[in-house]
Amino acid sequence: MVTASPAVALVGFACVIALLLFLIAKARWHVFIALLVPIILLGFAPTIDRAAFIEAFEHGFGGTIQSIAVVIVLGTLIAEALRATGAVERITQSMFRVVGKKNMPLALTLAGFVIGLAVFSDVGYVILNPLVHVAALEAGVSMSLMATGLVGALQLTHAIVPPTPGPLAAAAIVDADLGKVIIFGGAVTLFGSIMGWLYAKLIGKRVQVAPSKEYAGRSLTDETRKLPPLGWSYAPIIVPLLLIGSSSVADFVLEEGSALHEIVMFVGWPVFALGVGVVIAYALAWRSKAVEDSKDLREGWVENALRGSAMIILVTGLGGALSQLLRSTPAVDIIAQGTLDIGVPAILLPFVLGVMANMITGSTTVAVITAASLTAPMIGTLGLSAEAAMLSGACGSVIVKYVNASYFWVCTSLSGMPLRAALISYGGVTLVGGVFSMVGVVTLWSLGIL
Repeated sequence: MVTASPAVALVGFACVIALLLFLIAKARWHVFIALLVPIILLGFAPTIDRAAFIEAFEHGFGGTIQSIAVVIVLGTLIAEALRATGAVERITQSMFRVVGKKNMPLALTLAGFVIGLAVFSDVGYVILNPLVHVAALEAGVSMSLMATGLVGALQLTHAIVPPTPGPLAAAAIVDADLGKVIIFGGAVTLFGSIMGWLYAKLIGKRVQVAPSKEYAGRSLTDETRKLPPLGWSYAPIIVPLLLIGSSSVADFVLEEGSALHEIVMFVGWPVFALGVGVVIAYALAWRSKAVEDSKDLREGWVENALRGSAMIILVTGLGGALSQLLRSTPAVDIIAQGTLDIGVPAILLPFVLGVMANMITGSTTVAVITAASLTAPMIGTLGLSAEAAMLSGACGSVIVKYVNASYFWVCTSLSGMPLRAALISYGGVTLVGGVFSMVGVVTLWSLGIL
């Protein structure tokens, strides 16, 4: 036990969270330092058993990283390959063919839903921005109508569905079944994405922002670049998701301990499944001639992926440490029981924590990790499954993207929107998407499915 004093525990952790959010939002500290400093300062609070504090910190940090570090790197490698090979554009063009050019906003929304499963949302929008302008010019519609659904869908799957780093980290912190998170998270974010597209249709005619004339005369099909085959473009995303999902299904339909059960569970192990995705992605790279030799992979993609993964891994470890420290105090039961005593549905607590962290810091990744870290020790008292708690917090982490979020400014600047139009379009769609995804989570939880 780090401390037996409820007052010290409650006040201490309130100060940790307040200082964390201040250092990120106001002082503009890097999230790793902003999280580490308040946690260390907590060790100087009165009645703290510092030996127990160190043990809980090291156990939480190391235990979390050991289960997620390799998976995050593999997921980032897949994203790097999809970006470099043109697979992102190929997936988007396939959506245009499926729904037809008359429904280009829906096509972009569905493309954003798929691409956000593997690629950071801001990177996805940067890649697709020219297509958005060209589509808006061809259809003769506002950028608000054409881009809003895409912006919302990219953010939803990026924030809620593994294998992107944020939800991967959150799932590890609460010890959620990754297959269930993918299956149920995919279902609720598809619902949220469709509602975001409907929101875009609602406000698209009222918020008039013309596409850039710079893209006039271009076609939705870039003839100057040879894009990879459709199956190869989807495979690095779909195959790992199917393998991971198969392990969850195996627990229901196969006898535990049987040879087939063990094989399916190993194949669905995230390290193996995403490793297969990396192999496919590299085969795609060679096939599409996106790299000239192995040096490009070593010094380009791999090093980029390692750099991009490092911050997420370390922040995830600190989130696990914070969760373990909280678990070692009386604050856990007090907060959880207090939530239940005042009549607030347990499922809403992670959601509210995610909303608050996102609104203050502007970072979806920080918000989903913070919500998971604070909720993890309370799951038993709240009576929630790990999957329900993780998805609830992740839905909150989307709400609302506005002027303190880098993703908001990436989409706003590239689409050429005035601030007011962007707040209505992009702030509005992240609100709608997050709320309706949460409606899906609450529905599944109420039915006892989640």
